[in-house]
Amino acid sequence: MLDFEVDKLTNSIENAITGEIFNTEITKITAKQSRQIKKADWLLDWHLELKDQNRDIHKLTTLYNPTIIHGLISLSDNHDHIFMNLIESAKFNKGEKKLYKGVAGNLIAFACKTAFEKNYDGIVAFVAKTQLIEHYKQTLGAKTFAGNRMFIDTKESLSLVKQYFKDFSYGK
Repeated sequence: MLDFEVDKLTNSIENAITGEIFNTEITKITAKQSRQIKKADWLLDWHLELKDQNRDIHKLTTLYNPTIIHGLISLSDNHDHIFMNLIESAKFNKGEKKLYKGVAGNLIAFACKTAFEKNYDGIVAFVAKTQLIEHYKQTLGAKTFAGNRMFIDTKESLSLVKQYFKDFSYGK
C-alpha cells in the first residue's frame, strides 16, 4: 500500500524555503547502482525492491546534482497500465522541515508519462492507504475502482504529465 503525500504539484521540485525551482531528471536504477541508495535515507527497503525482476526502480535527481536522490519510485508494467508499487521521498524531503516540495508529484507524473509511452493511455494504478484515498482524489484526480485500489485516468494523467514534462505530446 502506498503511503505518500503530494505536498505540491510544481513543474519540477521547489526549494521549500527559497521557492527556487530546480530542473529534475528521472533515471532507472539498476541493481549494480544500488550503492547509491543508502538505507539510512529511506524508510522502505529499496534494495529488496531492486531484486524483483518485474519492477523498475527510478530515481529523481536534479540536473545539476545527480548524486543526491530526492525520491524513488517502483513501477511494474502490467501490459495495459503501469502499476506504482512503491514511491518515497528522501527523508530530507518529508515532514514540516522538508527541503524540497514536488517530489511525489514529479515521480507520479513520470509514471503517467511512462504509461503514455507504452500506449496505455496514461493509465496508472496503485493501492492506497485508506486514510489517503481522499487526498489522492483531490491532488491527483485519482479514482477508486475496488476498495483502496486507485487509478489515474487518461485526462488526469495527461494533465500531470504536461505540468512536469513541457515537451510531451499525446497524439490521440
